[in-house]
Amino acid sequence: MASAGIASRRQCEELILQGVVRINGKVVDELPAFADPENDNIIVSGRRLKMPDRVYFLVNKPKGVICTSHDPQGRPSALGLVPTSERVFCVGRLDVDTMGLLILTNDAELTNLLTHPRYKVAKTYMARVSGHLDDAAVERLKKGVWLAEGKTGGAAVKVIHNGREEAMIEITIRQGLNRQVRRMLAKVGLSVSSLKRTRIGGLRIEGLGVGQYRPLTRGEVEALRRAATDRPAEPSGKPSGKRPRSKRKPSPKAKS
Repeated sequence: MASAGIASRRQCEELILQGVVRINGKVVDELPAFADPENDNIIVSGRRLKMPDRVYFLVNKPKGVICTSHDPQGRPSALGLVPTSERVFCVGRLDVDTMGLLILTNDAELTNLLTHPRYKVAKTYMARVSGHLDDAAVERLKKGVWLAEGKTGGAAVKVIHNGREEAMIEITIRQGLNRQVRRMLAKVGLSVSSLKRTRIGGLRIEGLGVGQYRPLTRGEVEALRRAATDRPAEPSGKPSGKRPRSKRKPSPKAKS
């Protein structure tokens, strides 16, 4: 329902609880509720649900642009960068100070594949940091660091430039914690002066100017799906929030 532009997900849940949704002639007023829009007849407030055409856009988000539809501060939204009448949303939000690759679509299934932690789709960033990057910091990033949510997965790190006062690194993660790259770098004593996402899976931002957009090709959309589905999914990619306990040897009297 949300993908069809009826309302937000939370508002759609309220509509179901109000009893205004029918699936194949039967009122559905309990959650969770499931239906297949391709095969089921879904009626909302007396009107048949019609799924919109799926659209996919690649956007090079500028700094200062938000990834939500409304902002009390009046800052511009990335949703306004693409001219479409469809109700689209951002796949994997970038914070207001982060630039680069952003996908806008109304395909909820693809969004889930690219953002759910269990699928571990790679996301690559280029970070300019203040200070000198030493080997110890690089190794900590590669092994994962402890944040409030738990220990992060290991990152792939490539040092592009390493000077006395400034360094440039490429870092790839497979999670999507809030401001994760900035927080990981801060954890190893590095202050980010600029951050840009350059790649999701095999999709790159090269050739697209800041603030520009283009539709994704069918091949690119399928490649994004494969980036998630071709990788073996783990039971959970969510940090445990607990530090590992040391293993104790069984007592000599213990029996299996």
